[in-house]
Amino acid sequence: MTTQCPRCHSTAVITKDLARKVGALIGTVGGAAQGVTGAMAGAEVGAVIGLVAGPAGAIAGGMAGAILGGLAGAATGCIAGAKLGEVIDERVLDNYACLDCELSFSCRHSA
Repeated sequence: MTTQCPRCHSTAVITKDLARKVGALIGTVGGAAQGVTGAMAGAEVGAVIGLVAGPAGAIAGGMAGAILGGLAGAATGCIAGAKLGEVIDERVLDNYACLDCELSFSCRHSA
């Protein structure tokens, strides 16, 4: 179903998705921070395992653990933040914008 502007009935309507974008950004930063913090324990394990290959192996194992933990945390945080932002966009904010008359409106008013 195409969304129409309640004022001019145009179908030239876009979604702004502001909360989704902000939620994804905040989730990415928070998730990366949490992931790196949690990965520090993993880095210690990686360093111990890497000791088998000598000091260079310990450093590489520790860094790999921290980097992978940060990336995993950032991805998880981004997804969670974007999903929360989607809910806010749809239920709280005027997420739709008419390109013809520039009206901002919510899905509750678009029917």
